[in-house]
Amino acid sequence: MTESLYRGRFAPSPTGPLHFGSLVSALASWLDARAHHGGWLARIEDIDGPRTVRGAAEDILATLERFGMRADEPPVWQSRRTAHYERAFAQLQAVGLAYPCSCTRKEIADSLVRAHARHTTLAYPGTCRSGLHGKAPRAWRLRVPDSSNANASASPTDNPAVIHFDDRWQGPQSQNLATEVGDFVLYRADGQWAYQLAVVVDDAEAGITHIVRGADLLDSTARQIYLQRCLGMPTPSYLHVPVVVNEQGEKLSKQTGAHPLDASQPLDALQAAARHLGLDLAAGAHRSLDAFYRAAIPAWATRVEATQKR
Repeated sequence: MTESLYRGRFAPSPTGPLHFGSLVSALASWLDARAHHGGWLARIEDIDGPRTVRGAAEDILATLERFGMRADEPPVWQSRRTAHYERAFAQLQAVGLAYPCSCTRKEIADSLVRAHARHTTLAYPGTCRSGLHGKAPRAWRLRVPDSSNANASASPTDNPAVIHFDDRWQGPQSQNLATEVGDFVLYRADGQWAYQLAVVVDDAEAGITHIVRGADLLDSTARQIYLQRCLGMPTPSYLHVPVVVNEQGEKLSKQTGAHPLDASQPLDALQAAARHLGLDLAAGAHRSLDAFYRAAIPAWATRVEATQKR
């Protein structure tokens, strides 16, 4: 693989130390960047202030370096980029795509229960699209296309509410934003910028061309692509690797008992991460970090190529 303009990134949330599930995503993104002879950036996604743990970001960056993954540029911190999100939000407001929402979580949950009982969509029902009806605004949402506006005689691929993309690992994907998601949040009721807006703005302004991350974020991709289109931003290439699960089949995370990585034994964890990704490593990859990466980079390229040919 050769792609000199390639720019990838790893974007952890500093809610605690790096664990094995995060290592798999970090390794996949790092290997993809190196296989393309491209750049690899680190972004600290600390936009969700209440969940941020003091010192966790510095610990994550130090752990990545101990594991041989050093970013090619200084890390970016979302908490220092609020002005960029405000500008993008104002752009959406100016064209009527953002609107205030007064719904509480309970009100939304109740409406979804009623919708489920009628066997209709489980997406946000658009309660506040036409106004707040005297209520105070809590959050701001982004209007998604209405499926009913699609030409009935047109192909499903022409429906503006349906976002299609080709994932380099998972294959062709599509999601109907109108029926599966509904108008989604840009600015939260607790005063925090939503992940979807922040990640789209950050990726575009950093010139990210390829996003490699866990499959738990696959469901977010259609929303991000739609938001990119609304803001006139480019759409990167996407690749979502299988997530690591615990013995109960739950995604491995800090909430499901993930243990911090042992930075004193990086090769053991890297070998395990490579096995999870299905990499066939050459002999000697266990001898040192340099030997591991010399074997893992071409093994990754071969693995991705085989996945795309399925």
